Amino acid sequence: MSLAAYPRIADWITAQDGLLLVRTGKVDIGQRISTALIQIAHEELGVPFNRIDIATVRTDKAPDEGMTSGSNSIEQSGKAVQCAAATLRATLRKRLASKYGGAPEEWALADGAIFLPGTNHRFPVIELIENLGKDDLVDPAALPVARPYQSPPRPRMRGIAEMVRGGHAFIHDLDVPGMWHARVVRPPHVHARLNGVPETARARLAAKGLHLIEDGSFLAVVGPNEWPVVDQAQKLAIACDWDVGKGLPETDVFTLLNASKSARFHAPKAAPTKGPIPEPLVLPDHTARYERTYQLHGSLGPSAAMAQWSDGVLTLKSHSQGIYPLRESIADSLGLALEKVIIEHMPGSGCYGHTGADDAAFEAALVAMAHPDRPILLKWSREDEHMWEPFAPAMAVELAAKTSGRSITAFSAEVFSDTHRGRPRPGPKRAGPGKLLANRFRETPIGPTPAAPNMGVHAGMHRNLDPVYAIENKRLVKNLVPDLPHRTSAMRCLGAAVNIFAIESFMDTIARKSGADPIAFRLSHLDDDRARNVLLTLQDQLSHWPDLTEATGRGVAFAQYKNAMTRVAVAIELTVNDMAEIQLHRAAIVADAGRIVDAEGLTAQLEGGLVQAASWALHEEVKWDRDGIQTRDWDSYPVIRFDNIPKVSVTLQDQPDEKSLGAGEASPGPTLGAIGNAVFDAVGLRLTRLPFTAASIRQAAYH
Repeated sequence: MSLAAYPRIADWITAQDGLLLVRTGKVDIGQRISTALIQIAHEELGVPFNRIDIATVRTDKAPDEGMTSGSNSIEQSGKAVQCAAATLRATLRKRLASKYGGAPEEWALADGAIFLPGTNHRFPVIELIENLGKDDLVDPAALPVARPYQSPPRPRMRGIAEMVRGGHAFIHDLDVPGMWHARVVRPPHVHARLNGVPETARARLAAKGLHLIEDGSFLAVVGPNEWPVVDQAQKLAIACDWDVGKGLPETDVFTLLNASKSARFHAPKAAPTKGPIPEPLVLPDHTARYERTYQLHGSLGPSAAMAQWSDGVLTLKSHSQGIYPLRESIADSLGLALEKVIIEHMPGSGCYGHTGADDAAFEAALVAMAHPDRPILLKWSREDEHMWEPFAPAMAVELAAKTSGRSITAFSAEVFSDTHRGRPRPGPKRAGPGKLLANRFRETPIGPTPAAPNMGVHAGMHRNLDPVYAIENKRLVKNLVPDLPHRTSAMRCLGAAVNIFAIESFMDTIARKSGADPIAFRLSHLDDDRARNVLLTLQDQLSHWPDLTEATGRGVAFAQYKNAMTRVAVAIELTVNDMAEIQLHRAAIVADAGRIVDAEGLTAQLEGGLVQAASWALHEEVKWDRDGIQTRDWDSYPVIRFDNIPKVSVTLQDQPDEKSLGAGEASPGPTLGAIGNAVFDAVGLRLTRLPFTAASIRQAAYH
């Protein structure tokens, strides 16, 4: 897909200032795609790590690869860079062989040079790249080097040394000459609107040399020094007269997640399914409903952006995962030509998914256009991020199955959710601007358009709703539920985390009721040898774990992300103590991600996914009342702490002859399932609603 739009070698690999420069439209948000792309270029062209760099991702220079999401970076950008490098290698060999002799395959690449052994013909690869034609095309069928890739030496992992030493600059750390700081003045909740700003408050701002940006109910304070801006923005929010209306709806969201309120669709599989929604299974042998409440991304660093409006051009620095779609939405919102908006990606200390990054960028743009030629650094507070970022949707999954002996003969799954597509993407009816938070509050507001169903295969709420298991008769239905209480969008895994949690809990339940071993039961429903090998490896590892003690349990789960990417099996050992608190002890991950580019980066992704899922499972829950969001900090919205991180082992099954597979979102779903199954193994309680707090465990025990 990326190569089709950008077919030239120079779109992906160039040389500049003595370095081999790799170009990509995918941004590095901690998933180490930069290190992986450098690794690919190193392996294919023999250029040392310290002579390869990644070009800054900017909308006026980088390939437009859309969103950095869905674990697609290696399969899309990585594949493009690999093909470009392999084509370049073949091109150099062919041209040098034609000029200096020898067969093309005899020309070797190492230490940044290409040479013909036994001769004095030796040429720096980077100098040759500089002299290549700009229109040379990539061969999409170019073969990579035959040997397995080797992980980069630790000192050469891009950016790691700077991060460890505190020298890495995030977007929040920017400090440029003439820069001003800005903070948005927030209403009590999303439905509140501004009645007026007291004149005394205006006078106080003016006396302190600060400026007020006003556009309907959108307010921001801006000035040269950060602390006065922060202080006065907080005081102004309290001083303003807000019309709070009826406030936020106080409702049990799970009662709204049902078929009577939803738009219903076939959940797309490999090919579109047409016709009426099939009736539920008649007299199923097993039924269950699994639920998750609203959850936050929980970015360690709240969102931020820098903007400057000069000479009719708006330039932004943002940690958005989709700078090209964001550019279009901002240009549309402000009535600017597309080429008049330039966005450069800069890392923020955040996480995966649609955080407040896009909203912060647009807010910074609004302030910058009111103060031309002035760089504006706008930051969200912790409270801003917790209250105003798009949440992960509340979800429910209803499962049913018919069985014969120890085999599932029919399976039904219905998922209920709000949209997972809240990102500002281009589309009809100004859909992009309608998804930028500030547009809701401006003098001429642009509200969100009703969510359209995402009918891509394994997209949105129905990602991994289709079990990877070999079950002949499947009924898969998605229910898009409107008018739910909160703004929602994509969080890591989208619907896959909850769907896999539900399916793997259900598989465990059926296995135990049928008297089957949980791993053997899964193996009997798998016809993919690579999937089976992942589970068999996990089974062998479990055989070496120590015997269980009282109130300690073990659970396993398996999934293949999107049924096409990385295969992952997870085992968890935990204890439920007398206070109904879960303590994690050990975890094992076995994964097959195809050809491994960066083993340590892959390991970090799998471990990180496990830890994040453990936090979702044990703690994370957005709470609100009529007056607004109540989970505004790390005390009211707790996350997992270091004292409950299990000892984790990761086993990677390299497949050097297969294509590389996306892995960034592969482990959270199986982790949720394994934790739920381990709790059942420990205390006999089948927990079906996330998170598994001590209160929810006690409630389940009483019932």
